[in-house]
Amino acid sequence: MATGKLYIVATPIGNLKDITLRALETLREVDFIAAEDTRHTIKLLNHYEIKKKTVSFHEYSDEKRLNEVLDMLAEGKSCALCSDAGTPVISDPGFILIKRCAQLGIEMESIPGPCAAISAVALSGIDCRRFLFAGFLPSKQAARQSELASLRGVGVPIVLYESPARVVRTLEDICAVFGDDTPVCVARELTKLYEEVVRLPARQVLQLFADRSSIKGEFVLVVGAVQKEAATDMEIIAALKDCVARGMAKKEAVTTVTAMLSCPKNKVYKLSLTI
Repeated sequence: MATGKLYIVATPIGNLKDITLRALETLREVDFIAAEDTRHTIKLLNHYEIKKKTVSFHEYSDEKRLNEVLDMLAEGKSCALCSDAGTPVISDPGFILIKRCAQLGIEMESIPGPCAAISAVALSGIDCRRFLFAGFLPSKQAARQSELASLRGVGVPIVLYESPARVVRTLEDICAVFGDDTPVCVARELTKLYEEVVRLPARQVLQLFADRSSIKGEFVLVVGAVQKEAATDMEIIAALKDCVARGMAKKEAVTTVTAMLSCPKNKVYKLSLTI
């Protein structure tokens, strides 16, 4: 018997008009929908007058529920996987279902659409030709600061998701780890009635939200890249000596260190003459 098919369907992140014709067609045609929260998804279905069986599939779903979905797919039924908002698997629990489908050879298809992270990047005003999506940070401060410290050195902007209850504490940690003047864009309630986008240095963004009596909505934070400090002559020479000690010719060592430390090649070459 031929297996069914899993459709990974992106849904609106706020404004219900932000859904593709293809997504609507898929939701109408599948046999059932696996939803992160059926109560949330039913609002979208009702808005577009779609009558469809829904089953819950979220981070607390047990192995039994996972197998129920897989069994229906194995029987030849088609399923649409939907998160509460945006593209499934981006900081939501759909990954395990997709992983198992891949292992079992069940056909899958992505129906693209809204994603809060991408919308925030587009609005940020920060050079995000390259960026790193880090999702939600740990809830405890020590672990959160440790994670931020590891992200500081990647050399590209960082995109984070955050809850209203923790956004101020996270902004405090961004100031501590990345620096007060680091450019930050905070996008709140994207595509919704009270959408807000703030683009300021980290300390000013922190002050803005710390002064509010109440904070509501879901947040996306885009944190500008921290510029690496130029390597000193001593650091360059040490790197050259290390390369030579590992058996590299000086010419190869110059090329390697130039790339590794992002230094001008002529400077590295001149320093190589001193060792």
